[in-house]
Amino acid sequence: MNKLLDQRRLKAPVRRSSLVLLLVITLLNTMGIAIIVPLVPFLVAHDAAPGNGLAVVVGWLTASYGICQLLAAPGLGVLSDRFGRRPVLFLCLIGSVLGYLILGLSNALWLLFLGRIIDGVTGGNISVLFGYVADITEPKERGKYFGLLGSAAGLGSILGPVLGGLLAIINERAPFFAAAGLLLLALVWGYFVLPESLGQQYRKATVSLRELNPLQQLFSVLSWREMRWLLLAWFLYALPVGILQGTFTVLLKDSLNFNATQVSLVLTVLGAVDILVQGVLVGWLLRRLGGLRLALLALTLVGVSYLLLGALPWLATPGLAFLGIMLFASAGSCVENALRGLTSGIAGQQNQGRVSGAMQSLQSLGWVAGPLIGGYLYMIWGHWQAYAFASFTTLLAIACLRITLPLLRRA
Repeated sequence: MNKLLDQRRLKAPVRRSSLVLLLVITLLNTMGIAIIVPLVPFLVAHDAAPGNGLAVVVGWLTASYGICQLLAAPGLGVLSDRFGRRPVLFLCLIGSVLGYLILGLSNALWLLFLGRIIDGVTGGNISVLFGYVADITEPKERGKYFGLLGSAAGLGSILGPVLGGLLAIINERAPFFAAAGLLLLALVWGYFVLPESLGQQYRKATVSLRELNPLQQLFSVLSWREMRWLLLAWFLYALPVGILQGTFTVLLKDSLNFNATQVSLVLTVLGAVDILVQGVLVGWLLRRLGGLRLALLALTLVGVSYLLLGALPWLATPGLAFLGIMLFASAGSCVENALRGLTSGIAGQQNQGRVSGAMQSLQSLGWVAGPLIGGYLYMIWGHWQAYAFASFTTLLAIACLRITLPLLRRA
């Protein structure tokens, strides 16, 4: 242990530059994901089926990234334990650059899917980034730096739609070339300033197929009786969020005739409200209401926000769109923090990693299934029914919380 600490102290002169680069990479990762969101309906409109078939194509394109990330992310983390953080991180950056170049040059729907699949497989590098930070920081500092990575991701979710909307004025493909260029610069920068953080003596000797299984955490959840209903509530919250992710831009295009720049403005408001609420209001609300009451109240408001957004085809006003998305962003931030606190409190100190992994797996699964379900509901039933289903699913999450009330009160 002393040897490890001494090695970390020797790395102190390069720690600042390494951390800055890791924050930049995290920012660019999120920006790249957010850049494509306001552009997708306009890129695939000519290839989609007539009418609401556009929502299905957008749903599959959104889910393809999530599916690949869900499958690849655990394996990338394990491979970085075996071969080191630097080569795996560089491989991920190269893949993302290639994916965005394909998106920018694509002239067919299958190329759009190919670009998203390549970026999804290599874009799940958050486990590698967190591993690198853990390597170069002391345990007592890690929480702070993990928080910085989260803040960088939040900032990217705001800047991505802005950059995408502004560059789309020039050309619909320009945002993808910009994302590829920025990631390529980060790759070159990292090649010269980012050292390997994991010494040979600390690397895994072998990697088993079981460790690469992305569903391992999900299987463990099924036998976890104490947490089952609470984690089910988390999944039932994440599923309609995926529906929103897969259909919202199509809804704005169909109901309000928004272009890519206008859609990016709405998404920017969503990101700004989310950061404001998480940074200022959530802590105060948790102290005043407690985790359980805040979760129940916020889930109710999230359900209302889906109904407001679903009413856009009938009350086609930008004000209703902004009201619905601001209510979703503010209440959703409260739900996530409250549910994480409740599950952490029940899990106990020795199961924190297991809880975190289970929640991440369930959230990823919801964000994969949601766009697909939402796309088909949007096509078959229509705008209102898709968002009414999202609101109903949120109601089921509230019911799960009610079921687990005795356990929560004992905890």
